[in-house]
Amino acid sequence: MTKRVGISIYPDQERLQDTLDYIDLAAGYGYRRIFTCLISEAGRTLEETVASFRKITARARAQNMEIIADVAPEVFQRFGVSWKDLRFFHQLGLSGIRLDIGFSGLEESIMSLNPYGLKLELNISNGTGYLENILSQCPDKTKLTGCHNFYPHRYTGLGMEHFLKTSRCCKKHGIHTAAFVNAPSADHGPWPVHEGLCTLEQHRSLSIAAQAKQLFATGLIDEVIIANAFASEAELEALADVPREIVTFRLDVEKGIHDTERRILFEELHFNRGDVSDYLIRSTQPRVKYGGEDLPAWNTPDLLPGDVVIESSAYPRYAGELQIVKRMMPNSGRSNVVAHIVEEERCLIDGIAPWQKFRFE
Repeated sequence: MTKRVGISIYPDQERLQDTLDYIDLAAGYGYRRIFTCLISEAGRTLEETVASFRKITARARAQNMEIIADVAPEVFQRFGVSWKDLRFFHQLGLSGIRLDIGFSGLEESIMSLNPYGLKLELNISNGTGYLENILSQCPDKTKLTGCHNFYPHRYTGLGMEHFLKTSRCCKKHGIHTAAFVNAPSADHGPWPVHEGLCTLEQHRSLSIAAQAKQLFATGLIDEVIIANAFASEAELEALADVPREIVTFRLDVEKGIHDTERRILFEELHFNRGDVSDYLIRSTQPRVKYGGEDLPAWNTPDLLPGDVVIESSAYPRYAGELQIVKRMMPNSGRSNVVAHIVEEERCLIDGIAPWQKFRFE
């Protein structure tokens, strides 16, 4: 499945027309997924919820957008729905349901076989063996997807190590995955607490593009969803423009950069060598193409993490090689610092694997 971006809506907290307008706006930028929440619908009657959801899901489908609602056992009870019959969710116009809190595994395996084609999205943030339990009970695997939690309270979001562990478990079984990013301009989620809304705690204060870049760069996330609403049009555009298949670093470029160095930066596809260094990410192919050109040493300060280096002609054999600095180190006086990765994207550096491709913008 193609990597996608999505939005979230919370109909119990929004004017219907505002929600419909937001769906239209996001669809115009290529968004194809909507997350919503039935757990937070306790303040409205069944009739009010059904009426608004049907209008919203009709608009989503008209815009070729998938819409999946967060549920838990209490939602089934509140709306008088049995896990054995998902007709109610189908009649709402949903594409699927996300089980924020699940059942025993047997129920999930049976629900995946529902006759309406509804997807069953699993909460993959807990790391409990939940997915393996369901898979052991012969579900329709094609209907299973995985989606991380989001966290409205500061300092409660996932750490990177746990996030990678649980995401790898999903991908190992071929399960489509999703995670959430925070839109700094948005002002609400499903709950009263709102200190940003994201999956990874380290993303809470980053721009929406930087958050998404890191999620896609892991190679473990297929879908990035804005957790809070309503993101600004500028944020919708920024996320829509994030490259999804290759890491692309934003740079602050040194004013004295030479034309050849600029071509090396922006016209070449770079990849990290397989024999990786703890100190540098090394893109060695440019030295084959540009090593014979005049590359004088002109900016050779000591090296700091995030610096982008192109070796000068004073380094025989290495001239033209591009490097990203990972650790502080002295400069030999022959290595030109031509640019700097912007601070909020330096978190991407350690995630660049051997042979992984990257570009600059």
